[in-house]
Amino acid sequence: MSTVQSGAAVQAARPAVLEEARRACAAAQEYLLRTLRRDHWRAELESNATITAEYVMLQQMLGLPRPPERTEGMVRYLSSRQKADGSWGIARNHAGDVSTTAETYLALRLLGLPVEDERLRRAERYVRAQGGLERVRVFTRINFALFGLFPWEAVPEIPAEAILLPAASPVNIYRLSSWARGTMVPLFIIFHHQPVFALPNGRSRENPWLDHLWLDPGNKNLPYRASFADTLRREGPGWKAFFNGSDGLLQLYARAQGLAPARWLRRAALRRCEQWVLQHQETTGDWAGIFPPMLNGVLALYLQGHALDADPVRRGLEAIEAFGWQDAEGFRVEACQSPVWDSALALIGMVDSGHDPRDERLARVTRWIESKQITEEYGDWKVYNPRGPPGGWSFEYANSWYPDVDDTAAVVLALLKQDPASRDRAVVRRGIDWMLSMQNRDGGWAAFDIDNDREFLNQIPFSDMDSLCDPSSPDVAGRVLEALGLLDDPRHQAACRRGLEYLRRTQEPQGSWFGRWGVNYVYGTSNVLNGLARMGVPASDPMVARALDWLVSVQNADGGFGEGLESYSDKALMGVGPSTASQTAWGLMGLLAYLPPEHAAVERGVAWLTERQLRAGEAAGSWAEEEFTGTGFPRHFYLRYHLYRHYFPLMALGRYCERARG
Repeated sequence: MSTVQSGAAVQAARPAVLEEARRACAAAQEYLLRTLRRDHWRAELESNATITAEYVMLQQMLGLPRPPERTEGMVRYLSSRQKADGSWGIARNHAGDVSTTAETYLALRLLGLPVEDERLRRAERYVRAQGGLERVRVFTRINFALFGLFPWEAVPEIPAEAILLPAASPVNIYRLSSWARGTMVPLFIIFHHQPVFALPNGRSRENPWLDHLWLDPGNKNLPYRASFADTLRREGPGWKAFFNGSDGLLQLYARAQGLAPARWLRRAALRRCEQWVLQHQETTGDWAGIFPPMLNGVLALYLQGHALDADPVRRGLEAIEAFGWQDAEGFRVEACQSPVWDSALALIGMVDSGHDPRDERLARVTRWIESKQITEEYGDWKVYNPRGPPGGWSFEYANSWYPDVDDTAAVVLALLKQDPASRDRAVVRRGIDWMLSMQNRDGGWAAFDIDNDREFLNQIPFSDMDSLCDPSSPDVAGRVLEALGLLDDPRHQAACRRGLEYLRRTQEPQGSWFGRWGVNYVYGTSNVLNGLARMGVPASDPMVARALDWLVSVQNADGGFGEGLESYSDKALMGVGPSTASQTAWGLMGLLAYLPPEHAAVERGVAWLTERQLRAGEAAGSWAEEEFTGTGFPRHFYLRYHLYRHYFPLMALGRYCERARG
């Protein structure tokens, strides 16, 4: 018998549980209102130490001044993230990483720490134990080549001429994911110039400043890919062999730059790249609202002859500075900022938990969110969706080129919940129409582009993070269907049917769904179950029953839910990990989409949240959570949204209270 259908799993509702949930909701609402930034919410979006380390590197490259208090703040922050084994990792709840450690080590040296500092000694031992700098990933090789610490010959060839390939070509910049595109176009310029900037010991294409981190500093020109022949022998013909062979040809082409035709083509490509970078810069100075394109954009324009005080470079540097975060832990730089996402989800949490939607404070948030709708008739999404009407929302303060489906669905949900009458307003209709136009041919939805699913591109030698594509993902599709279900417009039936078919195909054998943007199967399964419930899919549907059974089966003994980052590498670990506030809320909302509030699994989840809510101090009303439960790139880059531990539990408890009231 199914776990969720077992009569033994249901008990009489306990008034004490409901009363505690109501109390917790009230305290959580008060916390959110205390942290409101007049008309929107935004908390820190924490990543790993490499973002701050690369900020330090940019300062060194451009000779930018650094106040002593800023230096001390960065040293304090970076030191606080070092692990016991001397390493730095891609997340607090993850093992050390040699590339992250190497970049942080370089940053601390640039900030003035001597080699003899015990923190650096421990980091040195870790790097050497992992195989030395020979083991770092391609992006770290590039960052080190900029200082002569790695030979430029030891990084993949990335020709600027790629910008000239038309959109109709099987491989071109618009076939790359939006984040890869925004990072790589300025990199084309950087790779052409192959600059070497000075370190404290001077400027050299073979700088020995970090030779002690190499096992064999006399042999730095190490291959970053297998040869074409070796690839064929080991893996046979395929995309990896094709791209590895092509890389060798591109190296030959790079050596031909002295010839007139190649020189003319390169000049044309560099002009196009520079125009692309300038065109994609926001008036605020941002590029795509994320740090890597911003850093590369500034550096590319500088190498193309734009002075530091030239308008685009100056605005770019100001935008980077706006990503700084200073508190008692020190100074660090965010990889991105999430005001639209935080505001939409916090608004949902407030309304779900029963706060008066007419409250002027919530009305201000609603107006702010609506003001961020992107109605411009441009954006990279239009390259392959030329007939799509604008109307989406982006994640950040300024990112008009890259609205995303997940944010748009969250905003539509927030607006409909805050005011059901808004279903007939133009702002909601525009958002829905844009979202529908972005449905992929497989029936699902991705984040930023339509049909951006050419995963063979991840075989390019440059891609050692498997992140060059943006295919459909169940977590995004689930949220879109939840929004469409709440709107309940019969004109969308065909799109909804295709979406449901996509989810049916992508369910894991265990009953769960993958979470691309949140960790991991608990997140994906929760999003999908909430979408299925809004679509009217019954609990008797085998797809739903299997998902609920899986959720109940991975609930921890303490009543919470948790999942480690390792589940992205090992499916045997899906749903396995210590309980966290955000993941417990996801699991609980997934259960509440179908199960009654008196179900034992539901009440245990509610009890976990109410018992662990903070009762005193500045964070009273919120929850403690150190773990990274947000995902940038699975297996490679994770995020810690500092409000995830708050608005998701508020949503879950609010929905429990609503269901318990009947």
